[in-house]
Amino acid sequence: MTERYDTISFLSDHGRTDEFVGLVHSVVHHLAPGTHVIDVTHEIDPHDVRGGGLTLARAAQYLCSGVVLVSVDTVTPSPRPSVAVEVGGGASVLVGPDNGVLAPAVAMVGGADRAVRLTNEEYFLPTSAARSEGRDVLAPAAAHLCAGVPLDELGEEADPAGLMPATFPLTRFEDGKVLGEVLWVDRFGNVQLNVDPDELFELGQRFELFTGTEERRAGSVGRVGGADQLGTGEVGIVLDAYGMLSVVANRFPAAEQLRIAAGDAITLVPVDDDAAPGVTTQVSLGRTSPTEDRS
Repeated sequence: MTERYDTISFLSDHGRTDEFVGLVHSVVHHLAPGTHVIDVTHEIDPHDVRGGGLTLARAAQYLCSGVVLVSVDTVTPSPRPSVAVEVGGGASVLVGPDNGVLAPAVAMVGGADRAVRLTNEEYFLPTSAARSEGRDVLAPAAAHLCAGVPLDELGEEADPAGLMPATFPLTRFEDGKVLGEVLWVDRFGNVQLNVDPDELFELGQRFELFTGTEERRAGSVGRVGGADQLGTGEVGIVLDAYGMLSVVANRFPAAEQLRIAAGDAITLVPVDDDAAPGVTTQVSLGRTSPTEDRS
């Protein structure tokens, strides 16, 4: 029996300053009346595939079953057709460009069951203007799935293993030091790292924080249960709401305190010090080029 969905979770880089998001809602309503559209966010930086992929991965475990519509493309759109990827034994389908933006979320929920490329123009939105991938291909595909169109009707079958993987930096451990990267800075200035909590805390509970090399010392951080356990001007490292490590400050943006941004390389060096965590040195930090591996 064909799975029918009643919810579309919609994420894009289109912002709210023009009509695009509203048009997608309207296309969905026209093709699949009664479908609920949940706006996850439309504030991904333009063409930021990596940022979109990270946002989707963070959200994936909390999204309700249904269709996930992702419209974030590179400056030069991928020459490969967009895709619809079924996960969770048919519980959900992720619809988006084949540029790696879907890959982190697919991995987060246990991998793809099957996938198709969106090549069947019968299910595109007719237009006399230049085709908009989000409005004319992705939104109709998501809506048709909610209206009961079988996945394999949308286009040719694709090998899930052949879809574009995500490109994310991997943590490295060298001489007792942890070399990682800032994945994300949220609106409160909390600094999320690509460091596995279990692996880090096997090395200790307190660390000196550097950007890339030990010549660029940012400060000292210790493990705390929450930002409220820190004094004014102090920073600490916590397990955040997504189960990842974040550097935080109390009532102050940690990113501003440390002068650090998404994409900066970081080094954490364990120290034998039971004192309360706090910033000991501030320096002006430049951007670094992270080492990236495919995952």
